[in-house]
Amino acid sequence: MVYFLRRILLVIPVLFGVVLFTFIIVSLTPGDPVRIMLGNQAPQELVEQLRQELGYNDPLPVQFFRYVGNLFEGDWGTSIRSGMPVLDEILVRFPSTVKLTLLGISIAIVLGISGGLISVFGKNKLIQFASDGISMLFISIPIFWFAMMLIWVFGVNLGWVSVIGGDSFKDLILPSITLAVGPAAVIAKLTRSSMLEVFGEDYVRTARSKGISEFRVITLHVLRNSLVSVVTLVGLQFAGMLGGAIFVENVFGMAGIGSYAVSAINARDFPQVQGIVLFTAIIYVLVNLAVDLLYSVIDPRIRLE
Repeated sequence: MVYFLRRILLVIPVLFGVVLFTFIIVSLTPGDPVRIMLGNQAPQELVEQLRQELGYNDPLPVQFFRYVGNLFEGDWGTSIRSGMPVLDEILVRFPSTVKLTLLGISIAIVLGISGGLISVFGKNKLIQFASDGISMLFISIPIFWFAMMLIWVFGVNLGWVSVIGGDSFKDLILPSITLAVGPAAVIAKLTRSSMLEVFGEDYVRTARSKGISEFRVITLHVLRNSLVSVVTLVGLQFAGMLGGAIFVENVFGMAGIGSYAVSAINARDFPQVQGIVLFTAIIYVLVNLAVDLLYSVIDPRIRLE
């Protein structure tokens, strides 16, 4: 229980650092949000008046603590382009990105662990070599190039799946595969190395000497103890997929946070950019917290350290 409370309390300064870092980065970004709101033809007097009303002339510490206070009230700012609350716009698009990311990480886990097991237990050296080679290939492939190849082969030439927009399961097939291949290759490599390391442990040799079946040795001892590092990697890959979704959603024309972020950057809509960066960072921190708590369940020894 102490371990869980300690990990949760450690999130508080991390989140504060995320808020501070996001605020500083956006504050230092070139461009005047008031000038963007009013247009280049607006009189300077009107620009200065609006800057004063919105508090942009206040010192940065004053602006920061006002921003933090607004966050606690659920006010993440108002979009310059649409005039809508930024948090509302993010939450509308977030489910689409979550569905894409969850399907992508599920595919990555299945392919990654399967590939790692094949690489370790494949009796045929050719199978092991092919598994390792495919993993290295998928790690190296640029995500945007792979997305275009999938669209060209399965969408344009074969016409099997939709390639533009949509939110159904069929529409998510190609984007989720695009997101999954890189993380799947990394998971496969880590699964293989972790299992080979655990195979050399004394408790595995002891279990075998007691006559325990090889299947039980692998499932109860080798695979379970290998999962600690794999679970950590899966959490990091899941959070990283949220960032990778920016490219995938734009290639496939999906209305998620990724496409929303690109349009906000192109329009220099600073409240939107700030909200997206902060929201994504918070998700990343919370995912890492969940991973910490999860692998303490998998390996109880971690809670005693």
